[in-house]
Amino acid sequence: MDEIEGGILSAIPPAALTLNLTRAAIRMEHSHTWRIDKSNEVDDLVICLDGCGQYLIDGEPVIMEPGDAMLISRGQRFVGWNEGRETYLGVAQHFTLEIYGRHDLIAQMDLQLKLRLTRWPLLEPLVRHYRQSAPPSSVTLGQHHLFMVLLIAFIEDAFIGWRDHATYLPEGADAIALAVMKAATMISANPLDPEIASRAVDASPYNRDYFLREFQKRVSRTPRKYQELKRMERAMHFLEAGLSVAAAATEVGYSDPYYFSRMFKRTLGLSPRDHLNRVRQSRDGGLMKLDEPEQALALADGLAASHLGARPSPLR
Repeated sequence: MDEIEGGILSAIPPAALTLNLTRAAIRMEHSHTWRIDKSNEVDDLVICLDGCGQYLIDGEPVIMEPGDAMLISRGQRFVGWNEGRETYLGVAQHFTLEIYGRHDLIAQMDLQLKLRLTRWPLLEPLVRHYRQSAPPSSVTLGQHHLFMVLLIAFIEDAFIGWRDHATYLPEGADAIALAVMKAATMISANPLDPEIASRAVDASPYNRDYFLREFQKRVSRTPRKYQELKRMERAMHFLEAGLSVAAAATEVGYSDPYYFSRMFKRTLGLSPRDHLNRVRQSRDGGLMKLDEPEQALALADGLAASHLGARPSPLR
């Protein structure tokens, strides 16, 4: 863990990062008849455990052997096949990693496409456990934690440098970006404090107007609107825990549940009721066995059905 804690991502506060596993882990077990040709809307980390897999990633040949890891970036076309007699065994995980809740952190890094993990003797049992314990149609909290360990290990080995105009540059190379990150972290940690946005801005060493412009440029929201986003994200957790809309509103500081519902929809793009409908659809695990475009269609069908008073259509 010392290597991880002192590595590329060590200067980024955990509260600034959002990891989302966008579908259930793919337990790869491919014979010589396997072939795939597709692209994904999200990033995909692939780790080989046994056998050998061959790929073309945007036309570039890649061979995966035990201990190898590869990151297929969102939108990259990849072709994969197995020419050998031995089964190609491994795990693939679709994910997004965002900073400030809006910026794709992976897209801001130059990373090697594929490599052998330097800590493979330590990581192999974790990868096998991850593959074996992954539910077929859902994700778990334990998976999030374990996948972050695997992802950080890959980034530590694959990191080449930060791309130009990255939102976050390491080791204080961009002081204003670091100041914005600190302010966003303060707000994320205390979104129910009515004065936290003002205090976070005042704590920066920059002119207030300049800092506000830089904050909005990097976070895509003003500090107060960012605070409202974090406030509503907390309300989402209360709703998912079973609280009524009125009770959730009270927990995040709204005395009027109707005004809370309007602000919830304005901030997150859907009403509290629609959010809970989505949660109910996904809790049975049926959505997570689908790729992301099919998830979106299933959710849209379910929301339309709920507004019509009908039962959601079955997943296709």
